[in-house]
Amino acid sequence: MRPRADAVALGVALALAGCTRIPPRPGFDAVSELVSARSPGRTIEWNQGTPEDEEAARHVQELLAGELDLDAAIQIALLNNRSLQAVYAQLGIAQADLMQAGLLQNPILSAQVTIPTPAGLFTGAAVGFVQEIVSILQMPLKKRIAGAAFEEAKLTVSAAVIDLVTAVKRAFYRAQGAEQLLELRRSVVEATALSADVARRQHDAGNINDLDLSGELALAEQANADLARTQIEVAEDREELTAIMGLSGPATEWRIAPRLPELPHDDGMPDDLETLAITQRLDLAAAQERVHRLLLARDLSRRSRFLPTAGLGIAAQREVDDGAWSIGPALELPIPLFDQGQAAVASQSAQARQGEDQRAALAVAIRSQVRRARTKMQQGRALAEHYRTVLVPLRERIIRQTQLQYNAMLAGVFQLLAAKRDEIDAGRGLIESLRDYWVARTDLESAVGGELPVEASSAAAAEPTRDHQHGG
Repeated sequence: MRPRADAVALGVALALAGCTRIPPRPGFDAVSELVSARSPGRTIEWNQGTPEDEEAARHVQELLAGELDLDAAIQIALLNNRSLQAVYAQLGIAQADLMQAGLLQNPILSAQVTIPTPAGLFTGAAVGFVQEIVSILQMPLKKRIAGAAFEEAKLTVSAAVIDLVTAVKRAFYRAQGAEQLLELRRSVVEATALSADVARRQHDAGNINDLDLSGELALAEQANADLARTQIEVAEDREELTAIMGLSGPATEWRIAPRLPELPHDDGMPDDLETLAITQRLDLAAAQERVHRLLLARDLSRRSRFLPTAGLGIAAQREVDDGAWSIGPALELPIPLFDQGQAAVASQSAQARQGEDQRAALAVAIRSQVRRARTKMQQGRALAEHYRTVLVPLRERIIRQTQLQYNAMLAGVFQLLAAKRDEIDAGRGLIESLRDYWVARTDLESAVGGELPVEASSAAAAEPTRDHQHGG
């Protein structure tokens, strides 16, 4: 009874192997954990037509109904960006490859019948049943190779999520800065239009010449041109953010928070950002996993170079004389006369060396990215601080003093309007420097491979020139 029981157990095992199903969201929990460690508080969802997907769609609509802040824009993109959804499919592909590596090859049934011919009356039949056996011996290593590919896929997908977060941040700060600059440009148009109107009246009264009038009119027209250029930038930056969030149709009519955040009280950067980047960058970890996979594949080729395949089974043949059948073992072996696997081993060895060099080059590039981004952020902060604490207050003080002199008839209206234009120009510099600081900080987060904590600032958000918009 024992052989029969073993046969039943083997049959059940083979049946179960053939009925194995791929889980609906393979590796997605691991991706969520990797993302949460680098971008806390974010929710990701793999859209597969489940009730959770409907809930995510409702959440997107709720976020769009209000004024978009940075966190809302990031969350919308994570739930709604179709390119990211396409990236998740890599998990299913890698999981399927892993499952395939653990499956036995299907056995081969062969049959042969010979019929009489004019040259002879031989009639016979043969049947064979062969199972490839080398693949069974290779199965553990093949599963390790596929497992390494699955780990690489999880790291690659997680890196894509982090890349999307930083892409949203860049687009959001640019769109927010463009909106704020647009408002400032409208103030410039108002100021220069007022100056041009005064110049016309004074020219009509004979108080200024044609050259002075032309100069004021040129400033007003230049302000209109600058406003038109800024409107184009607003449309482009807004569309870029819209595309990243995966929006179309009526959903593109979103509203954005109108002010860039002020500089944080402290940048709050760890001491050794380069080391943090090397340990945290998911693309670097994926490159290392790829090298591991290539080395495993090379080991497999080395072990099986002389015997890549072999078949073992049974064969039955009908005797011609008495019609009796004979049965016995069957063996199929390739003869490695020409191809001994040396080319495959050499190719995989070269790929492994290439992968290691690429990983090392990426590590060097990451360190350089961190240094460049940190320097750019620090310089951007210094420039924004200079505008906020020196240039903007100085221009405000100048316009107050000019207003007093104008009231005392010690300064003309053109001096007052010129001071107003200079104050607005300083406000433009502050907005642009703030935008550049936050974009540079996002670039640093991209180089480090995860979001960095931000300390809230005690200062109000940047709102230059608003108190003096009608100071003339």
